[in-house]
Amino acid sequence: MQNFDDESIVRIEDDLSDQNDLSLKSYFKSSLTPDDVVALAPLRRAQPMLQAFTALFHGGINSVLMRLLVLRELTADVDSPSLTRADINAKLGYLEPEALETVLTRLRSTGLLVWDASQSVYRIAPMARNVLAAIESLIQVEQQEDPSEVSYMLTQVAGAQAVGGVSVEQLHHLLGRLIELTEEFSDAIASGSEFQLRTAQQKWHTACDWVEKGSQIIHAITNDSRADSATHRAAQAIGRAQSALLNMQGMFSRALNQIERQRVHLGQSGLSTTDIKMWLLQRDDLASLADGALSHPVAPHFITPSEMIDVAESELLSHRNSAVLGVLPTGENAPSIANDNSEALLELDHWLDLLSKIDGKSVDPATNKPKPLHDYLLPASFAIASYRASLLPLIGDANEASLQGATATLARLPLSFDSKDKMRKLSDPHIAAISVASLLPLDVTTDDAHE
Repeated sequence: MQNFDDESIVRIEDDLSDQNDLSLKSYFKSSLTPDDVVALAPLRRAQPMLQAFTALFHGGINSVLMRLLVLRELTADVDSPSLTRADINAKLGYLEPEALETVLTRLRSTGLLVWDASQSVYRIAPMARNVLAAIESLIQVEQQEDPSEVSYMLTQVAGAQAVGGVSVEQLHHLLGRLIELTEEFSDAIASGSEFQLRTAQQKWHTACDWVEKGSQIIHAITNDSRADSATHRAAQAIGRAQSALLNMQGMFSRALNQIERQRVHLGQSGLSTTDIKMWLLQRDDLASLADGALSHPVAPHFITPSEMIDVAESELLSHRNSAVLGVLPTGENAPSIANDNSEALLELDHWLDLLSKIDGKSVDPATNKPKPLHDYLLPASFAIASYRASLLPLIGDANEASLQGATATLARLPLSFDSKDKMRKLSDPHIAAISVASLLPLDVTTDDAHE
C-alpha cells in the first residue's frame, strides 16, 4: 500500500482542482476564462452547497427518493445530535440492510453524514440540514396546490426581507412570474373560450390572494433605506406588475359577459351548449354513449366504375351547357319559417314590465325586507326561470345598454343585481333550489337583501 504525506495530498487536491478548472474552461470561448464571467462567481462560491444537492439528486429517481427518505428520518430525531448505527437500524428497519448501507455510504462519502470515529456515532452535517430545509419549503408549497406558483417565491422574498434584506435576484424571479401570469391570463381572455376563461379566472383569484399578502412586503422594501437602487427598482416593477394583475378583473368580467350574451340555448329546455360540453367532459367513456344507438350495422351501397363515369359525364355536360348558354338558375321562393319567438318575446316584455315596477317600497310583507330574487323569477317553468336568470348579468351592462331591443331595455333598468355563494331551498314544483340573490334599486343597499 502506498503512503501519502500531507504535502502529497495537497498536491493531489491541487491537481484535481486544476482538472476541474480545465474542464470548466472548455465551456467558454478560448479568449475567456471562468474568472472573466461575473455571473459565475456567486455560483462558484456556492459550490459546496451545490455539491450537496448533487449528492442527493444524482442518479435515478428511486435512488434520490431513498436518500431523501433516509436523511429526513435521521434529521427528524432532534433530541440527540448524534445517532449510533443501532439507532439508525431501528429507525429504518423497514429497509433492506444492503440498500440502507448503500445510502449511508453515499451520504457519508459526500459529507452530508459525518462519522465521528472517537464516539462511534453519526452526525448530521449543517449543510445537510440547510438543503433539507429548502426542500421541505418546496414540498410544503406543492402541498398547498397553488396553481399560480407564486407562493414559494413570495415566501422567500418575505423571509429574506425579515432577516436582513432581500436580493435583487429573488425579486427578479417574482417579477418574472407575475409577468408570465399576466400574459397567460391575457391569452386566455383573447382565446374567447369559456372553459379557458373559467380556469384562468380561478388561477387569477389565487394569484391575487398572494399579491394582497405580498403588498406589505413590497411596500417595506421600497421604504427600506438600506436597500440599493437596483432593489428599489425591482420592487417598484413588482408593484406595477401587481397592479396590472389586479386590473384584469374587469377584462375577465367583460369577456364572460360577452360569452353569456352569445350563449346558445337548446330550445326551451333551459340548457345551453356549455352545459352539454361540461356534461360530456365529465364522462369517462364517450364511446359508450353510442351503445344501443344503432340497432343495425351500416350497409354501404357500392357502384361500378362505369356507373361513376356516366354520372360524372352527365353532371359535367349539364354544367358546361349552362355555362355556354349563360342560363341563370331559376329563382325559388324563400321557405316560410314560423315565428317561434312570439311567445318568448311576449314573456320577456311581461317580465320587463314587472322589473320596471321595482322600487324602494318593494318589500316582503312577511319579513319587511326586500323581496328575494325568486319572487321575480317565479312562478314559472324551469325553462322560463332559467331564461330569466340568464339575463340578469346584463343589468347595468354599459355596452348592452347602448344597443336597441328588449335586452338593452333590461340593461338600462335602474337596478342592481347582487348574489351570494349559497343556495336557498324552495317549495316550487319546478325549481328545487335557487341562489340567494336580490334585485334592488340603485339607491338602496343590499345588506338586508339576504338572510
